[in-house]
Amino acid sequence: MKQAKFWIVSFIFILVLGQGVASIPVELPSFSRGELDQWQQESFDGQTTYQLKQIKDKQFLEALSEQSASILYFPVEVDLTQTPVLNWSWAKQLTIDPGDETQKQGDDFVARVYVVKKGGLLFWNTRAINYVWSAQQPKNSVWNNPFAGDKAKMLAVRDAQDAGKTWYVEKRNILEDFKQLHGKEIKDIDGVAIMTDSDNSGLSAKAYYGDLYFTAE
Repeated sequence: MKQAKFWIVSFIFILVLGQGVASIPVELPSFSRGELDQWQQESFDGQTTYQLKQIKDKQFLEALSEQSASILYFPVEVDLTQTPVLNWSWAKQLTIDPGDETQKQGDDFVARVYVVKKGGLLFWNTRAINYVWSAQQPKNSVWNNPFAGDKAKMLAVRDAQDAGKTWYVEKRNILEDFKQLHGKEIKDIDGVAIMTDSDNSGLSAKAYYGDLYFTAE
């Protein structure tokens, strides 16, 4: 069900309740070490295939969406006063152009990385940032998610001008991004997620993801 994307943020909120504080530095379960089974998956419209892939001496996550949308997530409380910077790498393999990504019918991306801040017992106060590889919006563009509204901000980290089948290394200061995009000064986040999806457009998309981890700078 395509409308299920509206509940992605609240679903992750439920999952992150009761999790412990992670140590410094914060390393999420590593794809390079084969720790995929520590991530959890939930389907929203069909099943994106997430599996480990190795080319030469590099092991990473492959995400293949065929008219599907499912999320891979890891609930973890991260102290942003100590480790505010999220690091990851990714590469688009099968490019998708879903049309207007600011509208529900175009809310598909070859690659997304989420960070989530829960809203206490009121799940509708939960906030998220989606770092996306956009096909339509220029790099550094920001807009509200068409399903979740201003509770989930979209930020184009990469765009159509960035080459396919090429690894890019990203660093985002989550503390600063939340203040800028949501107008909130937060001290921690509660979960990280990955999604490659193509359910709204009915297309196919494929991306590779490297390890994700938090550092002080």
